[in-house]
Amino acid sequence: MEDDDQFDDESPGESGLNDYHPYWCAFCGEENEVFIDGAAFAHSSTQRFTEDCAVCCRPNLITVRSERDGSVSMDVTREYDA
Repeated sequence: MEDDDQFDDESPGESGLNDYHPYWCAFCGEENEVFIDGAAFAHSSTQRFTEDCAVCCRPNLITVRSERDGSVSMDVTREYDA
C-alpha cells in the first residue's frame, strides 16, 4: 500500500448506519470489518474509536462521519507509530 497513514472508505449510498463496513489496517494493510451503530450518532455526526486489526492486532484509530444522505465515510489512521 502506498499511503500507510490513511485509508478512506467513502462510498455514499452503498451502505450506511447499522451496517458492517470494511476498512484496511493502517499497519499491515489487511482488510477488516467494523459495525457502525447508528445509535452512536444520536448527539454527533462524527465518532472516533480504536479498533484492533484482526490480523496484526495493532490499534487503528477510526473516524466515522454520518452524512446527511445516511451514508458514512471513514478515515483510518495508526493510533501510534510503531
